[in-house]
Amino acid sequence: MAQDQLIEHSTVGVWSILIDPTIGNGCLINAEFQDGSDVRIGFDREAGTGYVLAANSAWEGIEEGTVYPIKMDVDGSVYDGEGKGIIIDDVPGVDIEFDNVDLLLDIAAKQTLTLLNDNGPVMAIDLTDSLAALEAAIACQDEQG
Repeated sequence: MAQDQLIEHSTVGVWSILIDPTIGNGCLINAEFQDGSDVRIGFDREAGTGYVLAANSAWEGIEEGTVYPIKMDVDGSVYDGEGKGIIIDDVPGVDIEFDNVDLLLDIAAKQTLTLLNDNGPVMAIDLTDSLAALEAAIACQDEQG
C-alpha cells in the first residue's frame, strides 16, 4: 500500500511502527503477510477511533467508497464491522473503523485475526508480536503530543 506519506518510527518483529501525518500524526502498525495481505492497525487522532485497514491484490470486486459488512474474528471473539472499500496504488482493500477497546485488546493479546465477509473468510493473519508493536504504537502516539 502507499507508504510515501507515512513516516517510519520503529520496528517490532514483523510490524513497522509508522506515523500517518494525514490523520493528525496518528501512529499505526503495518505488516505484509504471506497471503499478500498488507495490514495496518492504528489510531485516527482526528476521529478518536482505531482502524484496521487491509488490502490484497487478489481481492476482486471491491469498489472504492462502497461499504461492506465484515466480521473480525480474533481467536473466536467476533466483532461486527463495516469495511469501506479503498483502492491504494491499484490494490483493493477495506478500511474498518472501530471504537471498541475490547477488539484492540484482543488483537494485542491473541494469535490470529480473521476477516470474514458474507462468503466466509477472506484473510487470516498471525498476530505474533502485535502486543509489543501496539505498545510501541501507543508510545509513538504519546510522543505526538
